[in-house]
Amino acid sequence: MSEEYEDEFDRPIKRFLFVNRKAPYGTIYALESLEIVLISAAFDQDISLVFMDDGVYQIVKNQETDDIGMKNFSRTYRALEGYDVEKLYVEEESMDARGLNEDDLLVEVEVLNSEELGDLMNAQDVVITA
Repeated sequence: MSEEYEDEFDRPIKRFLFVNRKAPYGTIYALESLEIVLISAAFDQDISLVFMDDGVYQIVKNQETDDIGMKNFSRTYRALEGYDVEKLYVEEESMDARGLNEDDLLVEVEVLNSEELGDLMNAQDVVITA
């Protein structure tokens, strides 16, 4: 567990890491995870977001959802910075396996290999996987 720190009101701040592993459409997991991230950020917590496995598709540019009858919520990821959610990571191996690179993504991310992601996860107070 990481060392706790406080905000300007002497409240403890927790480090939350949200791990997105599911494709953006077909289930509610991706949208629900995004909503939880936004709610957590509203409470001034230290939020990090990881995209791995099929979760990398959540931040791919030019998503077309008309044919599946679902609203495209991917543009919301670009608004995260306005909520002070600026720590976005993607697993290198997941991108490689899907033939993606950073130019394919709609947001700026830090690419980490699986070992580096493990270190990041170990430094968090809370890890939530969706």
